Amino acid sequence: MKPIVRWIAVLGCLFSSVLGAGTAMAQKSGGVLKIYHRDSPASMSILEEGTNSTEIPMMGVFNNLVMYDQHVAQNSLSSIVPDLATDWSTSEDGTQLTFHLRKGVKWHDGKPFTAADVKCTWDLLTGKASEKLRSLRHQSSSSARLELRYL
Repeated sequence: MKPIVRWIAVLGCLFSSVLGAGTAMAQKSGGVLKIYHRDSPASMSILEEGTNSTEIPMMGVFNNLVMYDQHVAQNSLSSIVPDLATDWSTSEDGTQLTFHLRKGVKWHDGKPFTAADVKCTWDLLTGKASEKLRSLRHQSSSSARLELRYL
């Protein structure tokens, strides 16, 4: 086979495969997330639970300001990477930590993610908020309902 004929055949195959390929389907919001899990966690609140039983299934649902680089075997200060924060800085005296938030992030209901949301979560964690975190283990079994607040 002549080289020019071979190149035309290769280009023809490549061109037909590109034309024949379907478009990638974007994921739609909503639906059901199904994963195998060995345990029944006390709640799905990653703010209240510190076990793998909660954190493993919820890591695919919630974002963090920062996280450890998943491609690095050993977690360390140098392997912290941005997630909802784009970058951060510390004051010279080490008493203030400033996060710059990613633009265009929205909650499941379409409302924008803001610094007020971060403050609300921080206040919940430190006990400064008027509302309190609640999980299934803090309620009676007759009225148990899972209520998560990540604002």
